[in-house]
Amino acid sequence: MDLKLRGKRALVTGASRGLGFATARGLAQEGCRVAINSRDHEKLANAAMKISEETGVDVFPLAGDVSDPRVPERLVKLTVEAMGGLDLLVTNAGGPPPGKFEAIDDATWQKAIDSSLMSHVRLVRAALPELRQSKAASVLAITSYSVKQPIPNLLLSNSVRAATIGLIKTLALEVGGEGIRFNSILPAWTETERVYELMVGRANAAGITVEAEIARQAKESALGRMGTPEEFANAAVFLLSPAASYITGVMLTVDGGLYKGMY
Repeated sequence: MDLKLRGKRALVTGASRGLGFATARGLAQEGCRVAINSRDHEKLANAAMKISEETGVDVFPLAGDVSDPRVPERLVKLTVEAMGGLDLLVTNAGGPPPGKFEAIDDATWQKAIDSSLMSHVRLVRAALPELRQSKAASVLAITSYSVKQPIPNLLLSNSVRAATIGLIKTLALEVGGEGIRFNSILPAWTETERVYELMVGRANAAGITVEAEIARQAKESALGRMGTPEEFANAAVFLLSPAASYITGVMLTVDGGLYKGMY
């Protein structure tokens, strides 16, 4: 299937590793020009070089912390300056730390809100004028299946990401008449660096090996394994593409059947 992405211009945040990197790579493989963002200059430069060398397309590394209120607008501006416009926006940020309710103070709550909610708000706000000029405008928010099925010891993610889902669903309704699509993907446990870090913490708490904890978690999936970043990216790239032109307001679980609810 031709996804009709060749020549489109995309900004992907949180893209030096994990799901953001895989999504940016997948877009580049389809012929998109891509701007990628991360807080880590060195990792970001390496990610951009890897994608560009593999795909032969232009990749623009834009460093910055999207939880900083000043950064999202700057990222959009630099993306437009580099590529002459913007068609696709992927809003993504590193997840908040684990912890139970009584161990989390106000400062940690605020940091999670800035990272996992307000970064999406500010990126979309800055991008909307540019997206309105595109004939294939699409926004994808990367969140977590925790918005449907809370994950133990991830209170911040369970709570704050749910607000992001409300944001994206509402924007799909508010802006749909202008031809801009808004969707979100709710990944479950995927073989990324962040998931490995969470598995290390859980393994230490349980007194077992990391490999045993990963195997224990994988068994909860209907497929009996964790997903790969590439599998996630396949779904993300499709939702962003003109091939999905009548899909908006969707909260797609990419979870190997881990979510057990009917709706």
